[in-house]
Amino acid sequence: MNQVRVRFAPSPTGFLHIGGVRTALFNWLFARQQQGVFLLRIEDTDQSRSTDESIQAIIDGMKWVGLDWDEGPFRQTDRMDLYRSHAKKLLETGHAYWCVCKAEELEARRKEAEAKGVSPRYDGRCRNLGISRPAGDAALRFKAPREGQTVVDDLIKGKIEFDNTILDDVIVLRSNGYPTYNFSVVVDDALMRITHVVRGDDHLTNTPRQIPIFEALGFAVPRFGHLPMILGSDKTRLSKRHGATSIMAYKDMGYLPDAMVNYLVRLGWSHGDQELFTRQELIEKFAWDHVQTSAAVFNPDKLLWMNAEYIKTSPPHHVAQALVPLLEQAGLQEAVESVSGESLAQLVVLVKERAKTLVDMVHWVRPYFGESVLFDREAAKKFLTPTIAPLLQKLLSRFEAVPSFSKQGWEEIFKKLVEDEGVKMGAVAQPVRVALTGRTASPGLFEVMEVLGRERTLFRLRKGIERASTG
Repeated sequence: MNQVRVRFAPSPTGFLHIGGVRTALFNWLFARQQQGVFLLRIEDTDQSRSTDESIQAIIDGMKWVGLDWDEGPFRQTDRMDLYRSHAKKLLETGHAYWCVCKAEELEARRKEAEAKGVSPRYDGRCRNLGISRPAGDAALRFKAPREGQTVVDDLIKGKIEFDNTILDDVIVLRSNGYPTYNFSVVVDDALMRITHVVRGDDHLTNTPRQIPIFEALGFAVPRFGHLPMILGSDKTRLSKRHGATSIMAYKDMGYLPDAMVNYLVRLGWSHGDQELFTRQELIEKFAWDHVQTSAAVFNPDKLLWMNAEYIKTSPPHHVAQALVPLLEQAGLQEAVESVSGESLAQLVVLVKERAKTLVDMVHWVRPYFGESVLFDREAAKKFLTPTIAPLLQKLLSRFEAVPSFSKQGWEEIFKKLVEDEGVKMGAVAQPVRVALTGRTASPGLFEVMEVLGRERTLFRLRKGIERASTG
């Protein structure tokens, strides 16, 4: 059996859409499972819309979600001679012809067909003229079959039959010498020995146009699979009005790449009732017959839940690495540099139960950087009062009397003070929490002290007492 070879072939006309990432992901999983080859190909022959910035966005997005490619990235604009030589072959073998119809003539015929309620396709008037050397601008058209059927044994949708009478004589080379999509993709897939073409089902109508071109050029026809599209909550095609659609926007919003991969693969594929998968599990369990045939609905709440689960269960140092750029964006670069990787991982452990995204985590870890803390005005007003100041001073004195920090030892000191003073735990704990973090909500108080360390804990307690004493 031939080695599996698949590809992801986006057009660089904007950001990398999450629908494109899902298509790339399914191809990648299949290649890895079959020990095959995954290619990245940039389809940039649309000169008016393709940009280098978009190519970089595609590469950045693929790298962020960890979909590595074995060959590429290839650019179609580097392969123009190949398209022209194969177009010439079609012409020489009688499978293509020169069309000298002008653009305005084609547009007029298109409108006329629409007015009659007929499918607007080329009427073939140049098909049998035998033009060998056009005098002016001319496009090269493929001579599509007019009889019979083109049958697609789709990996996902099953057997699909197309009546060849509906096929158009598609242009393969424009008058400017540039190839069209339906032609260049056939040449690329054939020369790159692609065995399985898996793409969105918006390409389904292109498939019966492309198969005859494969056959006319004497190439083996790959297996095709068409993935149902992703819809928004209103069951229309996913777009910006439903929320972010760029994969890198989710990086900026604090999502983990493994959570995005897990969510996107579950958006149209299932394995029993299992929701969370490691990459290795996805590779082992992936199968085309478990890909659903109907469109999937994007659910931001489900993605957020999944991201929170990944934050909780991922190795803390992995989360810490992903957190660093967001801390730097938040103006905490100096603070990041002042702590070791181990310290940041310790912070992650401390706050991971409270954070659904890395942006949330930035909020929760902010109080643990630097000497001082910024007090929330309402929290300080409520809990750092002149009444509590003497009690905080007693606690500070007892802590200072112990030369080193011990979580268990300081907890015992705290409880002894509460017992000696005859007050409730919360009456002391909340003021101490505000003094140490500036907030009324935080992880366990003694876990906070452990992360801050002895000196910063004592320093912040003193500052809290100063604030409480002044009211």
